[in-house]
Amino acid sequence: MASPLRDLRINVFPGVQNLPNFAAEHNGYFEKRGLHVETTFTKSSEQQRSELASGVCKIAHSAVDNALAMSDIAGVDVAIVVGLDHGFNKLVVQPDISSYDDLRGRVFGVDAPDTAFALLFYEILRRKGLTKDKDYKVEVVGATRFRLDALKQKRVDFAVLNLPFNLLAQEAGLKVLDDPIAVVGHYQSTGGFVRRDWAQRERDTLVRYIAAYVEGLRWVRNPANKQAVIALLERRMDLAPDIAERCYQRVSDQDSGFASDARIDRRGMDTVLSLRAGFSKGLGTEPPPITQYVDEAFYDEALATL
Repeated sequence: MASPLRDLRINVFPGVQNLPNFAAEHNGYFEKRGLHVETTFTKSSEQQRSELASGVCKIAHSAVDNALAMSDIAGVDVAIVVGLDHGFNKLVVQPDISSYDDLRGRVFGVDAPDTAFALLFYEILRRKGLTKDKDYKVEVVGATRFRLDALKQKRVDFAVLNLPFNLLAQEAGLKVLDDPIAVVGHYQSTGGFVRRDWAQRERDTLVRYIAAYVEGLRWVRNPANKQAVIALLERRMDLAPDIAERCYQRVSDQDSGFASDARIDRRGMDTVLSLRAGFSKGLGTEPPPITQYVDEAFYDEALATL
């Protein structure tokens, strides 16, 4: 008689970045490793951090800066255990905006004002000569789908949107102004993070999860599976065939798509840590070491099983 599957609840933002999880579920990789994974979608990073801290979910997929915020601000002992992607984000703007200078006096729609892509774009805007509060306003809107709605309703003038939302924005007549990676270079956009106490208690469960995720990622990145991946995108995200295919082109890019085998980009983490240190303590502040936030032992153990 087969052993019952272990229940594991994860919390994610909607978007194409969840494709490896869709693939792991679709191909039975979670079940093969004895897991029943329930995926829940968050409305905001605050909600996600709260649910991870309280134990409602066990693993969060999000901008890695959210893990830093949990540790530094909320005092929750978390660890980033797996790298996910370099970022499928674009800076999307209203149709009348053609340059960074056009953002003066406009409203920046964000998920949360003090974490992740908000910090990234405060820095990018600073480099472009724009100062927060002085040259532009910030409005908290929530997760990507809400930021897209706010743009379409003209409640905000610019926002960071991931896939497929930046493509849907263009279909609605909005414009892409820039790609953040083109400005800042190496950047660990998203990752999977956990509470350390749970990870120690449920080490085997976490290792199994990471292994299945990597299997799903490898399936997604295998060119032989292109049509199956596009079909999976269409079905799981309710996308039109042309949008699904355009998403596939982005995620299959070896340089700007998913991290190879979900490995954490240490240079990218350096960028994230420097941005948070500069935001919280001032430009030029020496950031803490990566090891304060990252634990790759679970990932290494998972990879060894593949």
